[in-house]
Amino acid sequence: MSWIFLVLSILWAGTARAHEVLPAIADFTVADGKLTLSIDASVEGFIAGIDLTVVKDTNASPLAQTYDALRELPPDEIAARFKAFWPEMAVRIRLKADGNPLQAELAAVRVADMPDVTLARTAQISIVAQLPVGTDKVSIGWDGAFGALVLRQQGVDEPYTGFLEAGADSGPIAIAGGGQIGGLQTFLNYIPVGFDHIVPKGLDHILFVLGLFFFATRPSPLLLQITAFTLAHTVTLALSALGYVSVPGPIVEPLIAASIVFVAVENIWARGKMSPWRPAVVFGFGLLHGLGFASVLAEFGLPEGAFVPALIGFNIGVELGQLAIVAVAAMLCWTWAARQGWYGKAIAIPASVAIAIIGAYWVLERTIL
Repeated sequence: MSWIFLVLSILWAGTARAHEVLPAIADFTVADGKLTLSIDASVEGFIAGIDLTVVKDTNASPLAQTYDALRELPPDEIAARFKAFWPEMAVRIRLKADGNPLQAELAAVRVADMPDVTLARTAQISIVAQLPVGTDKVSIGWDGAFGALVLRQQGVDEPYTGFLEAGADSGPIAIAGGGQIGGLQTFLNYIPVGFDHIVPKGLDHILFVLGLFFFATRPSPLLLQITAFTLAHTVTLALSALGYVSVPGPIVEPLIAASIVFVAVENIWARGKMSPWRPAVVFGFGLLHGLGFASVLAEFGLPEGAFVPALIGFNIGVELGQLAIVAVAAMLCWTWAARQGWYGKAIAIPASVAIAIIGAYWVLERTIL
């Protein structure tokens, strides 16, 4: 039955949460006849050989144990391991000057000290390439297995800023500047970034939206909750992106997990009867989730020259992701089961119990485990 598949999918999602794969961030400059590329990334995944186009979480990879073992090594050891790995990586980095391939050389690698091995550890890789005299444009890209890449030009007017999907190339970028992407294109580029953060990466947000879905059997209560949630996370996403609000992830993430537990437990207790304060509670939780969305943008930033279009595009992508989750859930449940008298006991309540269990595990994982 479709509802069984849905509940099993939720349970699977709960077990996958651990080390979310985030895009690498690369700043590049051209000076003194050479291209310098400074990349911030979690290099343990590179060294372990994890294909970041296949997994959205390192725990889902067959090489997860290798990755976790690398995460426990001290910074100096990781730096040494990366230098040994560099020749293999170098041939998979695509740098070109006016269409002609360049030779990438490793200038330095610095690995941050991270005492908490459950958190992502960032390394900074410095890569240089000599440019032929008279070079006008460069292009940058790398193998898709290294994942997505946020590419930012520095030191020029109207700099290029782009989000490159895994394996994509930047295309020609004028080294003198002027390659800044327009507002409309930035808006369109950030829609899939926001969507991707919900489906498939936003497992906690998916469960929260499903918690709202299983509360009601009619569109109007669901619409009221989704509207409150959307307005709230839009507010905190904007305020955080503008720098007015900043809450550390170790505080926000357990609270987001707790919000999942709350709505799921209330589903079991309220049995579809909307209380006057439910929308207000959902609004409050939406403020938390907005901070979670903002942490993603903080990882790679928003282009200064097109801040507003990027922010709006990202938020629209998030909303489309949420609507996709609701649409799939409605097709699996409402189309044939919601009008049946046994819907609550046989579908909504078991699903809410599963969501509450997963949320409770996340609370423990993010605070104690």
